Amino acid sequence: MKILNLTLCFLFICTLAHASNFDDIEMKVTKAGGEVYMLQGAGGNIGVLATASGLLLVDDQFAPLAKKIEHAMDGISSNQLKYIVNTHFHGDHTGSNTYFSDKAPIFAHQNVRARLKNQAETKQAALPVVTYEHGIRIYLAAEEIQLSHFPAAHTDGDTIVYFTQANVLHTGDLFFELGFPYIDLNHGGSVKGYLAAVNSIIASMPDDVIIIPGHGELTNKTRYIAFANMIDYSIKRVEGFLAQGKTEQQILALGIGKDYQQWSWRFINEEKWLKTLINDLKTSH
Repeated sequence: MKILNLTLCFLFICTLAHASNFDDIEMKVTKAGGEVYMLQGAGGNIGVLATASGLLLVDDQFAPLAKKIEHAMDGISSNQLKYIVNTHFHGDHTGSNTYFSDKAPIFAHQNVRARLKNQAETKQAALPVVTYEHGIRIYLAAEEIQLSHFPAAHTDGDTIVYFTQANVLHTGDLFFELGFPYIDLNHGGSVKGYLAAVNSIIASMPDDVIIIPGHGELTNKTRYIAFANMIDYSIKRVEGFLAQGKTEQQILALGIGKDYQQWSWRFINEEKWLKTLINDLKTSH
């Protein structure tokens, strides 16, 4: 129940924080590499591939921002939207699905469609129409886009999107560049699965890959490795405390340690991160 409450609280806060000021949100466009751009507004970062043959959109934030996203895309290219990819099911990454779905097919892991379909407020038009189990490749102009699924990580439906020619990776929420990650334990996520996914992604990517994280600023592999090291340290620290028989309150009092306190941020502060670790890891002790 605590896990469910944390999940609902996070999603509610994310939505509430932006709902009252969507009118004030401006879409920031940053060129990532090649023909790939990053769009930042409210919610998860967006990726846009703009080719002479059309556009591909990775994630689409909240529904009230749909027209602003479209306007930002028009500023990059007037060519037609051809494909949409959802990296996972959370509303700050899929909220504009309904708006864009009549313009292009939505691709996502099969669990994303299942999760969205189970939400009473989700319209049929918002559902992905092309799903896969492990991954899929999309070819657009000269670009090969590799979609790869990682199970039991941030959720049970996570996909990363790698633009091979541009050497740009969109991680979805398998990377919070700005701080501690949110791991949705109530919807198939797991702490160790998350770390395993991050380590696998790092090992598979070129050292000079440009990274669009799910949240945070455009970044690189060095920062991603630092993120992985933080998670690895956090798991070992909490597992050690649990093995010693320490209670949640004792672990919270001991904290994450001074080396990683600066990873605390607005939605996932040190306490929330530690509680996520405790809730997920205590079952093995």
